[in-house]
Amino acid sequence: MHEQNDQVSATTANESAYAPGAVEQAAQQYWEAERAYEVTESDPRPKFYCLAMLPYPSGALHMGHVRNYTIADVISRHQRMNGRNVLQPMGWDAFGLPAENAAIKHKTAPAAWTYQNIEHMRGQLKSLGYAIDWTREVTTCKPDYYRWEQLMFTRLMKKGLAYRRNSVVNWDPVDQTVLANEQVIDGRGWRSGAVVEKREIPQWFLKITDYAQELLDGLDTLDGWPESVKTMQRNWIGRSEGLEIEFAVEGEAEPLSVFTTRPDTLMGVSFVSIAGEHPLALKAAETRPELAAFLADLRQGGVSEAELETQEKRGMATGLFAIHPVSGEPVPIWVANFVLMGYGTGAVMAVPGHDERDHAFALKYALPIRQVVAVEGESEYDAAQWQAWYGDKTRAGLRLVNSGELDGLDHRAAFDQLATRLEAAGKGRRQVNWRLRDWGVSRQRYWGCPIPVIYCPSCGAVPVPEDQLPVVLPEDVAFSGVQSPIKADPEWRKTSCPQCGGAAERETDTFDTFMESSWYYARYTSPGASDLVDERANHWLPVDQYIGGIEHAILHLLYFRFYHKLMRDEGLVKSDEPATRLLTQGMVIAETYYRHEANGGKTWFNPADVIVQRDDRGRITGAVLAGDGLPVEVGGVEKMSKSKNNGVDPRAMVERFGADTVRLFSMFAAPPEQSLEWNEAGVEGMARFLKRVWRDASAHAANGPHAVLDAAALDAGAKTLRRQTHETIQKVSDDLGRRQSFNTAIAALMELTNALAKYDGQGAQADAVRQEAYETLVLLLNPITPHFSHALWQVLGYAERILDDQPWPVVDSAALVRDSLTLAVQVNGKLRATIEVAAQAGREVIEPLALAHPQVQLFLEGLTIRKVIVVPGKIVNIVAG
Repeated sequence: MHEQNDQVSATTANESAYAPGAVEQAAQQYWEAERAYEVTESDPRPKFYCLAMLPYPSGALHMGHVRNYTIADVISRHQRMNGRNVLQPMGWDAFGLPAENAAIKHKTAPAAWTYQNIEHMRGQLKSLGYAIDWTREVTTCKPDYYRWEQLMFTRLMKKGLAYRRNSVVNWDPVDQTVLANEQVIDGRGWRSGAVVEKREIPQWFLKITDYAQELLDGLDTLDGWPESVKTMQRNWIGRSEGLEIEFAVEGEAEPLSVFTTRPDTLMGVSFVSIAGEHPLALKAAETRPELAAFLADLRQGGVSEAELETQEKRGMATGLFAIHPVSGEPVPIWVANFVLMGYGTGAVMAVPGHDERDHAFALKYALPIRQVVAVEGESEYDAAQWQAWYGDKTRAGLRLVNSGELDGLDHRAAFDQLATRLEAAGKGRRQVNWRLRDWGVSRQRYWGCPIPVIYCPSCGAVPVPEDQLPVVLPEDVAFSGVQSPIKADPEWRKTSCPQCGGAAERETDTFDTFMESSWYYARYTSPGASDLVDERANHWLPVDQYIGGIEHAILHLLYFRFYHKLMRDEGLVKSDEPATRLLTQGMVIAETYYRHEANGGKTWFNPADVIVQRDDRGRITGAVLAGDGLPVEVGGVEKMSKSKNNGVDPRAMVERFGADTVRLFSMFAAPPEQSLEWNEAGVEGMARFLKRVWRDASAHAANGPHAVLDAAALDAGAKTLRRQTHETIQKVSDDLGRRQSFNTAIAALMELTNALAKYDGQGAQADAVRQEAYETLVLLLNPITPHFSHALWQVLGYAERILDDQPWPVVDSAALVRDSLTLAVQVNGKLRATIEVAAQAGREVIEPLALAHPQVQLFLEGLTIRKVIVVPGKIVNIVAG
């Protein structure tokens, strides 16, 4: 296939036994010396930007990381071998709550813990041989990164896209801090155990809702993204057309506004629900002590949507009444614990006849329930049909009842008639609403990027001037976890107003860490740039392939898209979307083992410490702890986690089997989008496969040098092996490229290995065909097992080189032409034999051969042949009875 070089460098490549440790060390040293994976924009090859989501530096890589970054590396190396200038960078999503928790536990500063972890994890990534351009590494907790994020925020402030308003949050009264929804457990703070309160405090927001329609429309252009991710984003954005309706309130000057997508059910309203923070609720509580006490009670508990949906529905009448905008009837106004001020208008029109939550509330408090929707042919009102009737506006036969002049109308006609009527009366307006809320970027935690705002008594909130950026977060701090060090330090807060020069204070909130991860991909393209990015960004962007877990489908990937549009509108990038193709890989899962403790708890044991008994089918029949030989319970197969102690240490696996074996198993064990079950027996199988290829290729190479392949001089056996070689090129090329089906690509390489082992051809041309097959095998394996391929390439007679620059094997179409074919022969649809025929054989040749086959005659005995169906090149089916 290629011109050989008799002078092979003196490396471990000359050894006959495969030694992963030595092979991998030698390859990595060579790549580093050659600066093999540093890229420039001046390279004339077409660009390809391959990016895996950056890791959080938690202390050590886990197998989920290994899978994620191996997928990215396989794609990167494959693209480079196909002639592209490939950028694959790496960085660290280094701010966030876990560092604070670790700092409390280990009595250290979050910065020291973070930087120590980064050093360790960088070494782990390098040990796996990833083709990363480390010159572009970013660390999001360093001022040289977050200063540009601060600059962008000040620009957004000036454009009105960043603003401050009060928002209801989870407040821990003991730790005196805001808690994220996931830190509220059963209504209590995760660390203090205190009952959480709802508290309204000032927060900074980005106006993502200004981009809601564009974010929704843009999903239709992302052909390379999984439909599941796009569907989740569409649902999260949640575009809905409806009416904003005004209910006058008895004794009040201001009306009560509600938004509904189902104005056709307006005549079914029997009460209005408002949030406990609604101005009407607060006013009513001034004269109703029992309501004031109820509102105080509502301030306890979290504010997540999940909690609101699952908690017991509770409420109290305010004593106020709204006036129905059509009937003029008084409608009671109730405070309900499932309505929040942060969503919509803080008020909801309740239609208990056709909404499950409203129905439960109405039953509990003996409020009226009116049916206003019916289905033709279903005479009785069936509560079990609420959601089917209410959710499907277009259902045939759906008509309004008990709605006066609207009776008999369908949803659309009633919507239009009510909209026209209410708009004419000044009581309503058509409106598009979004489930999407503006992005709250304030966090009351220490370990985050300081928000670049100064508060002046005279000038208000003022952005920090560009020449005063970055606002640096102090790293050498004493951290107890109770209060942020920058909130507790009056000296850090003190500053002067950039507008009037008067005494002022800095903002002590820090950014949501999604801010850092929303633009890191762009910074990779422009290391050292004197803005977020420079002109190099437009060379590399958009990302050609993005890889990460499906759990990031909504928030990260939505903010990622939003921030890209913000940068575009600032003139920093020209593209509309940040990534054209997305792969969401599944989790890595493993068996769990435990023992019950006397206190009712469980002690979990790592699979490495457990001896498993299996039956002859490989099914687990029992397990004992290696340390004491006593039984342990076998739990389910679950995501690797510290809590279940079922993680596998990648470092230990690399030391034991080699990086390439771990890489190979992580690509072979499951399709990338599915969960991968860790199986040490499978890892051992991959190790045996690599040893076998090394042994067989070395034995072949020992017979070299080899003759030049002459396709015209090949016998039938040699032609068959050469055809299998080029069929493998064809399949692996498609699997790694278009299909991204890495496991089937590896299976094809195993089949070629088996074919090579079985081939017993002798002579110069037989060896030439073997040489082509082994060269092909090594090159096709290179994206997956690069150290192994690097060394084995030299074993096959070539000088040491960066194998990613070796051209990807090309299919020889002539080699795919078959001289003969194997056809299946069925009798009444069941396979009974196979026959070998010339590739161009017609029915007149195929049918007699099939009928004459002894196995076919055996199954035709006593039967009459009724029909013989011949599909040339594929199958023969004999119909008999």
